[in-house]
Amino acid sequence: MLATEGMEDEEKWLAEGIAAIQHNAFYMSRALDSDNLREALKYSALLLSELRTSKLSPHKYYELYMRAFDELRKLEMFFREEDRHGCSVIDLYELVQHAGNILPRLYLLCTVGSVYIKSKEAPAKDILKDLVEMCRGIQHPTRGLFLRSYLAQISRDKLPDLGSEYEGEGDTVMDAVDFVLQNFTEMNKLWVRMQHNGPVRLKEKLDKERSELRDLVGKNLHVLSQIEGVDLEMYKDVVLPRVLEQVVNCKDEIAQYYLMDCIIQVFPDEYHLQTLETLLGACPQLQPAVDVKTVLSRLMERLSNYADSSPEVLPDFLQVEAFAKLSSAIGKVIEAQVDMPVVGAISLYVSLLTFTLRVHPDRLDYVDQILGACVKKLSGEAKLEDSKATKQVVALLSAPLEKYTDIVTVLTLSNYPRVMDHLDTGTNKIMATIIIESIMKNDTCVSTADKVEVLFELIKGLIKELDVTATDELDEEDFKEEQNSVARLIHVLYNDEPEEMLKIICTVRKHIMAGGPKRLTFTVPPLAFSALKLVRRLQGQDGDMAGEEVPATPKKIFKLLNETIEALSSVPSPELALRLYLQCAEAANDCELEPIAYEFFTQAFVLYEEEVADSKAQVTAIHLIIGTLQKMTVFGVENRDTLTHKATGYSAKLLKKPDQCRAVYACSHLFWVDDQDGIKDGERVLLCLKRSLRIANAAQQQANVTRGSSGPVTLFVEILNKYLYFFEKGNPQITSSAIQSLIELIKTEMQSDTTTPDKASDAFFSSTLRYVQFQKQKGGLMGEKYGPIKV
Repeated sequence: MLATEGMEDEEKWLAEGIAAIQHNAFYMSRALDSDNLREALKYSALLLSELRTSKLSPHKYYELYMRAFDELRKLEMFFREEDRHGCSVIDLYELVQHAGNILPRLYLLCTVGSVYIKSKEAPAKDILKDLVEMCRGIQHPTRGLFLRSYLAQISRDKLPDLGSEYEGEGDTVMDAVDFVLQNFTEMNKLWVRMQHNGPVRLKEKLDKERSELRDLVGKNLHVLSQIEGVDLEMYKDVVLPRVLEQVVNCKDEIAQYYLMDCIIQVFPDEYHLQTLETLLGACPQLQPAVDVKTVLSRLMERLSNYADSSPEVLPDFLQVEAFAKLSSAIGKVIEAQVDMPVVGAISLYVSLLTFTLRVHPDRLDYVDQILGACVKKLSGEAKLEDSKATKQVVALLSAPLEKYTDIVTVLTLSNYPRVMDHLDTGTNKIMATIIIESIMKNDTCVSTADKVEVLFELIKGLIKELDVTATDELDEEDFKEEQNSVARLIHVLYNDEPEEMLKIICTVRKHIMAGGPKRLTFTVPPLAFSALKLVRRLQGQDGDMAGEEVPATPKKIFKLLNETIEALSSVPSPELALRLYLQCAEAANDCELEPIAYEFFTQAFVLYEEEVADSKAQVTAIHLIIGTLQKMTVFGVENRDTLTHKATGYSAKLLKKPDQCRAVYACSHLFWVDDQDGIKDGERVLLCLKRSLRIANAAQQQANVTRGSSGPVTLFVEILNKYLYFFEKGNPQITSSAIQSLIELIKTEMQSDTTTPDKASDAFFSSTLRYVQFQKQKGGLMGEKYGPIKV
């Protein structure tokens, strides 16, 4: 309520002030039109008296000031035309000092002073010095600031600058600099004093009002930066030390933060680089509440942009030791501000790292030094729980990845994993995922065991439980995605040298075996295939080399694989282990290592017997075993017979009759391998097919008993197709009469009342008969073979 009333009062006071200015401005304009100097001075003084108010906030006072400023412009034009008012500028300068009140007097004095300088009837430096000294007469913060702002405004184009019309005859650039610095110093004192303009309870309001006026003070620094004569030498020796002296001595956090930022923004980058030590030396002297990290971050950003835009200046950065100075300054600031939160310190290191990666990308020692400083800062902390600090650490760790795109470069940074150790488990996983994504995106090749060791230390959050006490369950989908990313990573680890590749495989194995059973189903398969790929490269080496010179041999790798796959039984994941054993057996076959291939098959059969209980899984497993065994060429007669006997035996013991039938007729291929001499046992093929036929018949009868109908004839048609296959391959035991009998049997079954009609089975049988007819019509040897078969 009070605040609303105050605002209404302020609006009323502003309206009254504007009205009074307009009233007096009218009479002043009339006096100007009639060239009446005395009246013009009288009404201009009355008009300017409205600026003496203390009732308005800075924002409202500015509105009032701008009205007066516009009128003073008209008055200045009038003062310039001596023939209109008939008074010399020197007399005019004396005359306006008789104004009754100090504030109107000084505004008028500044206005005439502007004309006086322009007339060149006196040295500019004398008039400027006189004006800047006279303005000390106003010590009210708001009124004084606006008065001095007016002085800065009307004098900025009349400074004795290099090449300016006001230079010479004793007027030098130094005079211009002195004037602006003196005005700046006085304005800053007034601005700082504003905080004492009201009770402490209104501090927030006062700080807001002060912030609204900061540009009036900063404008002086902008004017300084525009003075042509301020070269690097003068900036280094005069301007910067005097400005910083004022900044440090004012001991006001708002002023210090704003002015430091102003210095960084308005002066040239080259000057900052050459005066880095001086500028940075002021930072630890600032008030503890000043946001130094933002100031330093902006400075580093400007210098980085400077280096980016002008590559030829890079030697200057090295010459002035920019990194060492920035690093030292950041260390001192963190040391000086004991209460600085971790997030503040880390954000400073992020800025320094960004600067380093842009300016000195080749200096990995600098990058590692920054990470080391970060570790030192975090060493006193437990795991980071502050989300903002965590975010900054992630930014710190991500920056080298984005810059170098090659994870191998990052792996050389000794402090990188030490920083990661300070992340909480969740963020550690996120960071590990970012690292893997970087490798995938940039097709990075991590090609040595040492680097793989460092890499897996970095991503340990994904490959083992970091926090055993963690109770929150990870979402199943997220877990799968994490482990799949690790699996993809394992696939891209590669080295052309077999010995080094084996070391990589051993390193990966060591890490993933520590990851617990839950992860093994995701991480063992890619490791196994990576090892098998190496085996293919080493094909032909039997491993009986003397000494330890050639450690990478197929035998050694197969031993490692056997131990690795065995670990899957603890998961348990027998189906996966069985598939991997069969893959290994196939690879051992290609290397002509019969005992090893036999051992892998034995392991597969043991798993099948003891671990694979689900009927569907058994069907899949037995077909995989049969398919793999069919391709094996390394086995002698005895071993092959043992394994085929086992396979056919298990096929006949499957739970469901149709599954039994299909597995048994699949076994027929174990006795007749087309592309290999020796295995063409027609009798045993026929035995398998006859056995499958008996099982199919039993399945039909069983269906008849249980459901009252014998079901479709699909199994018989499938067996017929097997008969035709072996008939074409030249198996003497498969005769045309046997095929004819089977066709007749199927036709009889299909016409039976108990058979369930099935369109798919009918179409399958019709298609088979069409094939037989086609072969008959084709002629030649095959046509003759098919001739006796009637369809």
